[in-house]
Amino acid sequence: MNFKFLFPTFRNRYCFVQSRLRQLGATGSFENGLNLGTGEGDYDRMIAGYCRHLTGCDINADDIAHARALNRDVPNLQYETANALELHHPDASFDLLVSCEVLEHVGQPAQMIREIARVLRPGGHAILTFPSQEFPFTYDPVNRIWQVIRKSSDREFLISQGAYAFGHDYLIPSAAFKSWAADAGLEIVEFSGLSGYLVGLLEMYWTGLVQRIFKKNAQNLRADTVGALKIRPGSTREPALVFITDFLLALDRTIFTWGKRSVGKGVVLRKNA
Repeated sequence: MNFKFLFPTFRNRYCFVQSRLRQLGATGSFENGLNLGTGEGDYDRMIAGYCRHLTGCDINADDIAHARALNRDVPNLQYETANALELHHPDASFDLLVSCEVLEHVGQPAQMIREIARVLRPGGHAILTFPSQEFPFTYDPVNRIWQVIRKSSDREFLISQGAYAFGHDYLIPSAAFKSWAADAGLEIVEFSGLSGYLVGLLEMYWTGLVQRIFKKNAQNLRADTVGALKIRPGSTREPALVFITDFLLALDRTIFTWGKRSVGKGVVLRKNA
């Protein structure tokens, strides 16, 4: 089973993508889909259920090899190594594109948005998640305070933990993302906060440390790096205890509906005809 589902932020992102796919179409309603930055293949089995054909791509060849083995029984799924800034696919190749927690790793996020717009067909949809620069204080108080006082400094973060763990050299500002999307000809259908103050508190600092210790390619780099125990998911099945995570997410949404800050953002885009 995949224990990532027990982490509230991961579970929240997964459920966001799943629910928006359900809203956009029935099973098999998308002709050609792309999971851009598929990583270890956690989402692919679920996304493939909404596509006649799905391509999963990532810049890390070792991640692709693991994803291919993990989902080898999914018949309408293929994998390839690709750079999100220079996709080899022709214009208007896909009517669905999903990309989760990739924009913050590519170095040129505006260029990635332009590539997404290029390979989407007119009327096609993209579902994205990414870490928000407007994260709650409870998630990373050290770097949140630094955001306030760093006006005389060019450095975005003080410590490489909290919001800036997981290989994050930068986070995505909401205003900048909206500008990139508009410039690329993409309409924002939905722009939602994912995971508020309670989830931030529950995952403060320790999740980044756990990933660094246990996860292979903990920093999400182009070349594979090794965590101490080299752990990868052996299945896409959800653990039985995932109901606890779902309860915590529901509690977070109920209590902190007033909060404007969130650990991440979930976005649905549509390419203008």
